Amino acid sequence: MPVTVRIPTPLRALTLGKDEVEAASGTVREILDALDHTYPGLLERLCDAKGVRRFVNLYAGEEDIRFLDNLDTKVADGQLLSIVPAIAGGAA
Repeated sequence: MPVTVRIPTPLRALTLGKDEVEAASGTVREILDALDHTYPGLLERLCDAKGVRRFVNLYAGEEDIRFLDNLDTKVADGQLLSIVPAIAGGAA
């Protein structure tokens, strides 16, 4: 059973409108690299030279990968990897 990756609305243009895609299990880095091969441009929207962009949150299951092993976090078969853009703003 592959990993399910949830794609937020702003990135769905890169995944042909799909809100979820599948990938082989592995580390978050391996999964994102594989997805970028299938959906070019996805990786550069999520990561920069320092790692995961600060306005992007990645969750392996219910856990923020920043509090695990970051891009080296392992995601097992059947687990969910969620891409969640940070939301900011509001009235003063």
